[in-house]
Amino acid sequence: MTWPDTKASAALRQKFAADLDPQHATEWADAFAAVPRHVFVPRFYTQADDRSWRTVYWGDPGYLETVYSDQALTTQLDEHGIPTSSSSEPALMLAMLNALDARDGDTAFELGTGTGYNAALLSHRLGDDNVTSLDVDPALVDGAAHRLEQAGYRPFVTAGDGARGWPARGPYTRIIATAALRAVPTAFLDQAAPGAVIVAPIGYGVLRATVTAPGHATGRFLPTPAHFMPRRVPTIAPAFDAVRDMEPTDTKVASADVLDRLRFPLSIALPGHNSCSWRDDNGEFTAVGLWAEDGSTATAHVSGAVRQTGPRRLWDVVEDLAAVFPGAPRREEFHVNITPSRQTVRYGTPDGPAWELPQGDSA
Repeated sequence: MTWPDTKASAALRQKFAADLDPQHATEWADAFAAVPRHVFVPRFYTQADDRSWRTVYWGDPGYLETVYSDQALTTQLDEHGIPTSSSSEPALMLAMLNALDARDGDTAFELGTGTGYNAALLSHRLGDDNVTSLDVDPALVDGAAHRLEQAGYRPFVTAGDGARGWPARGPYTRIIATAALRAVPTAFLDQAAPGAVIVAPIGYGVLRATVTAPGHATGRFLPTPAHFMPRRVPTIAPAFDAVRDMEPTDTKVASADVLDRLRFPLSIALPGHNSCSWRDDNGEFTAVGLWAEDGSTATAHVSGAVRQTGPRRLWDVVEDLAAVFPGAPRREEFHVNITPSRQTVRYGTPDGPAWELPQGDSA
């Protein structure tokens, strides 16, 4: 055993696994009990009230207790202090792994290696030879491969665009993504075995779909809320300077709704949009901002004043959703139908409101 393990870390890991699955209802409980999360998160970052970051290492007070808790942990920052990789919330990981409904002999493809922790859980359950994991960041892949070997797992891990899959090791009976997507990548369907299960974060939810024929799949969203790091694709800055000069209009939709009850449906209706919020000196919420890759930008103040600019009027989409959903909709009531030419999300009944997701590898 080449990785550090103590009575404290071993005991915390067993309690951690038991707390995640108190009834030991799935075989994944054994994986969480066996795979040392601390090996895959040798350090993480916490943010102070002044927005500065502090690094926490093995041996620091609270390190082990935090690693073996149901918390998402920031594991990588860019030069601006923006998180670019994390170890996901374990309860969400368990929900997604359960949704895979993995069986002995299944072959799994993972988009988003990250720390390597999820790949280790998959390897523990399915065996190294049956797991393929890709990440776009070569440095992350190198680190994950090293940590996987330290922990005794050797799945196939390589750098590449996970949205393009890895056809050389397909077809896959189980496909999972651990980075936020706008739609199911075409490659997932092309490289899926008949009856394959796909579990992927779409917007602020997690889709579970079953492949019904080549290029075709159906499914619905899990009830569990989800927020994953987005795939690294070129983005555009919001046009807040331009929108500030626009004439305001009034809205009856609470500006905070786009960050709360409308957050999930808005991520379906406006795939890939970004949002932010502002607070006053007392920490009180004052306004929200939305922007999209085509330059469209909107701001909504708590007073009801809305300003918009760009080719699309983003707040109009918010107004439409507010009319459809007077309350917070349940994610599991959103159904998805996938064909080679389109991906449709429909709410409620077969004739309920529907939205089209973008197609292709850029999803």
